[in-house]
Amino acid sequence: MPQPQMPQRPQPQPQPQPTMIQRMQAQAQQQAQAQQAEQAAVPARPQAGPRMTTPPQVITSKDASYLKDQLSWLLVAAKKCAHYAKECSDASVASAIQRIGQMHQHHYQLLLGHLKTNNQQAMQSVPQPPQPAH
Repeated sequence: MPQPQMPQRPQPQPQPQPTMIQRMQAQAQQQAQAQQAEQAAVPARPQAGPRMTTPPQVITSKDASYLKDQLSWLLVAAKKCAHYAKECSDASVASAIQRIGQMHQHHYQLLLGHLKTNNQQAMQSVPQPPQPAH
């Protein structure tokens, strides 16, 4: 008796490799989809309120801490500019560094001028919220 023959599986045809352009297009499409998904997930930023044009009459301790840091940064920047302007051999570069140092010094003086208020007196004029009865 003849042996039954096993059906032969068809050999898979080799898939053509995508060209470089096709790979780049696919990658660009994936990036665009990822970017769209990311933008959809990020909530819209609220609009900023009106810009403060004059300094507040009262300075909180948090404000004072920030201002102290800012004054320190401005002073260091002005000192560094003065130092590097002296070290620089190119006159035009030295002049530019001096102008930048003067700008930092000017900002330092402006900020210092804003701080010359009597904060204790200003704090007394701020309405206090009513205290709950115990």
